[in-house]
Amino acid sequence: MTLQALYEIDCTNHPTEEVIGSHINDENLSKRDEQFFREFVLGVLEHQKRLDSLIHRHAPEWPVSQMAIIDRNILRMAIYELAVSQGTPLKVAINEAVELAKVFGSDSTPRFINGVLGTLAAKQADLISIFSNGEDDSAPS
Repeated sequence: MTLQALYEIDCTNHPTEEVIGSHINDENLSKRDEQFFREFVLGVLEHQKRLDSLIHRHAPEWPVSQMAIIDRNILRMAIYELAVSQGTPLKVAINEAVELAKVFGSDSTPRFINGVLGTLAAKQADLISIFSNGEDDSAPS
């Protein structure tokens, strides 16, 4: 549901709160799940510039703006999990991203997602530091 909301916001430019509200109304979420969903979507969007900078640095052959919408949003979500929310163990976050890629992406998406996240996973402490210190474009190379 989070990926669907981010995808919709990214490709249609529908208002964020409208998209969030629509998805919440379509699902029977507990208050806890509703809060998690809302915070996750808003968190990814809040940090989108830094997330995209990291994606660009670790997948330079694929400009973020030209990347498949689904691919860039899976990466944004996973990097957000690794560096900002930190509520999911590293391997689980990567596995979840690869599984989303298998379901929603092209045939090459899972390998692409796994490669980018594998590179970033080795630098998780640096990523956490970047986001906790509020650095703009400084990302581990």
